[in-house]
Amino acid sequence: MLTSPRYALYYAPAADSALWRFGSAVLGYDAITGEDIPALVPPGCDAEAWPELTEEPRRYGFHATLKAPFEIANGRSEGQLRAFAHNYAAGLERVNLEGLSVAALGSFVALTPSAESTVLQRFAFALVQAFEPFRAPLSEADRQRRLKSPLTPAQSAYLEAYGYPYVGDAFRFHMTLTGSLPHEKVAPVKQALARTYAEAIQARPFALDRIALFKQDSRSSRFRLLDSFMLA
Repeated sequence: MLTSPRYALYYAPAADSALWRFGSAVLGYDAITGEDIPALVPPGCDAEAWPELTEEPRRYGFHATLKAPFEIANGRSEGQLRAFAHNYAAGLERVNLEGLSVAALGSFVALTPSAESTVLQRFAFALVQAFEPFRAPLSEADRQRRLKSPLTPAQSAYLEAYGYPYVGDAFRFHMTLTGSLPHEKVAPVKQALARTYAEAIQARPFALDRIALFKQDSRSSRFRLLDSFMLA
């Protein structure tokens, strides 16, 4: 079993924000404290089944992936990674979006931007490239795991170049709220989460105003927030 720590660059909302409270409660996990919290089960959903439906995203904490989990490269340290992230964030401008909406992405449900944003796409790909010197090459086991998913030629090329297939024009900003759901559950769970989200957050613009560094001590542990860096 792989035991080396992994790091990831995410967007994670401010700890005192309604969005962080909503997402963490839906997953039943607070990635700041590393503790389980009472789950926010949408009306009409089975409270006993909800922990299983959110088990996979609970491992990662509430977030949107910017640079997917990676082991740190030889010759690099966690301290160097944190310092680089701090300096990098200081040179970035926040990304303003119209808002977020609950959507079904295949078999799982997530928050996604209400409208497309080329600024967000460029922001995300530039970050992936900037942090590439800190990423160790994919292990063969991780590479084969990724290749089990059906990938386009472009996504396969991204996997080889950046250790993750969903970057560049394949990137889609999303904040996962469930794991993979049975087909018949996708629509009702999406509708229930949309109602709960509207009540908790209400319609409002959204700004990506920070990047967060998360850490996973071993593959059997959950990710926790290591540091958060405000954009200039």
